Amino acid sequence: MSFKPLLPGSTSASGQQITLGVMGGGQLGRMFVQAAQAMGYFTAVLDPDPASPAGLISHFHIQTPYGDEQGLAQLMQRCEAITTEFENVPAPALGTLGAHRPVAPSAACVAVAQDRIKEKSHFVQCAPLSGVYPAPYAAITSAELLAAVPADLLPGILKTARLGYDGKGQVRVNNRDELAAAWAQLGGVSCVLEKLMPLQAECSVIVARGSDGQSVSFPVQANTHRDGILALTAVYEGAVPAVLAERARASTVAIANHLNYVGVLCVEYFLVDDGQGGLDLIVNEMAPRPHNSGHYTQNACDISQFEAQVRALAGLPLPTPRQHSPAIMVNLLGDLWFDANGVRAQPSAQPVSPPWAQVLALSGTHLHLYGKLSARPGRKMGHLNITAPTVAEVRETAAKVLALLGLPALDA
Repeated sequence: MSFKPLLPGSTSASGQQITLGVMGGGQLGRMFVQAAQAMGYFTAVLDPDPASPAGLISHFHIQTPYGDEQGLAQLMQRCEAITTEFENVPAPALGTLGAHRPVAPSAACVAVAQDRIKEKSHFVQCAPLSGVYPAPYAAITSAELLAAVPADLLPGILKTARLGYDGKGQVRVNNRDELAAAWAQLGGVSCVLEKLMPLQAECSVIVARGSDGQSVSFPVQANTHRDGILALTAVYEGAVPAVLAERARASTVAIANHLNYVGVLCVEYFLVDDGQGGLDLIVNEMAPRPHNSGHYTQNACDISQFEAQVRALAGLPLPTPRQHSPAIMVNLLGDLWFDANGVRAQPSAQPVSPPWAQVLALSGTHLHLYGKLSARPGRKMGHLNITAPTVAEVRETAAKVLALLGLPALDA
């Protein structure tokens, strides 16, 4: 995809303000819209939910299903270029849009991210360039392949090939009987069995790549997950060993280049015990969009991941992002609205307001709520970025924030 840059504040041949579109109206779409509008673009969102967070603040909200022909036609009519905010937008819909408008990332790139089998195969193809491989795995698409799974892949984790996220569609299995039962539990759909590795930590890398093939990367992010959902991200010197951080960055660039990717791409990695007292790196999965772990860039970097998404889509220059402050991002789930101590309440419990006044009284706290009209346990309602001049100070403030919210302590 190569085209004349869409300059902020300019008008199209029809005389309308340059408009950037996004498929999906969730929080990632909302933050893309905010970044685009701050730069002077009009925005359009296609999402069937009339109360979608992005649709509520966009210039135009097309309220149709993602595959609706009339909705796609309206989006093309409104927009000069289009992106997506989550990987489960139907790839054929992006293909339809891409036949008439610049779409970044492309339907082909999103299709790879939508299928773990294709994704793993892509990682294997890229691995010789960086030396970073996925965990040993087997694709299971039939009862015959299920029976032929190598014994050395057990214990393992069985994952659906499509539509799994935040720990959904995954079952840990110890032996062949459990594997067969798990495959049946998941409906006998196409799956990937990954060998269970000695996981020590997790990290991720965000890369922005332009249509000219040039790419820039953000600092490597150290991630903590709980119940399969990202809980917090720490980004500062020493959060990830420097050698592994550079390997992860190089791997992510290779993955983006091999796809001829345009846009913002996040790739997640496992840090595992190498059996010799050290750590090794394993590539886990990719997201063809901005990522929860990159939210810290809004307050800790001179260019956020969402501005990078706008720049890549519009064909603008992509300078290397600079992190100016150590940062910790805390994910805010709906549980916080049900109990001030963070204890999951019964669905019938009345929501309560988290202690935002106390949290925001702490220096370096930056609250981002997503405009969702109702809270429920496990729902991503917002995030809190914490910045400070030093690592010690950002960790000290984060410890106070977590205590006020009733969340587990750092490194717990």
